Amino acid sequence: MHLYLIRHGQSHMNTKEYVAAKGYGNVGLTPKGQRQAAALAGWLPTLLPAIDALYSSTMLRARETVAPLAQAYGCDVTFDDRLREIGNNRLDHTPWDDEQLPTKWADYWYSERPFSPVAPLVEGGETMMHFRARVGLLLEDLAPRHRSQTIVLVCHGGVVEATFDHVFNTGPWRRCEVWDRNT
Repeated sequence: MHLYLIRHGQSHMNTKEYVAAKGYGNVGLTPKGQRQAAALAGWLPTLLPAIDALYSSTMLRARETVAPLAQAYGCDVTFDDRLREIGNNRLDHTPWDDEQLPTKWADYWYSERPFSPVAPLVEGGETMMHFRARVGLLLEDLAPRHRSQTIVLVCHGGVVEATFDHVFNTGPWRRCEVWDRNT
């Protein structure tokens, strides 16, 4: 399987220092993000003239990023919840400029670490272990279905990192960090 990972274009939450920029905050693309998505649709087919499958997160920022790409390739998109960003219920839309945020919400920061407990510490959220398992199971599902094929996943920065964790088998105590940019 030839796998291409694409992070969504700039979303409204990416322009602010909010925790939800990495969570379930379901916001769309900024005008810049829309231009990024259009540029991607113009550029990627020159690199990959044909793809066998196009998948996307169900979150709005990914859906808006994948739409021009699907049009450029003339193909359907398979939307999959397993491509959603790591879930964090409590802190969505919490301003980041509060210097006390990591102290006040220590259980959240702890729950996002790779060595966190198995049970989520944030109601409605998921631990890094749950998130990595979710992404890993998706990859294990896709690999046999797309053997010797080229597939594109439009997703989120956390999904990109979790994919590297899975592919390189970092184990539960370590974590790959990818300094990604918006599409």
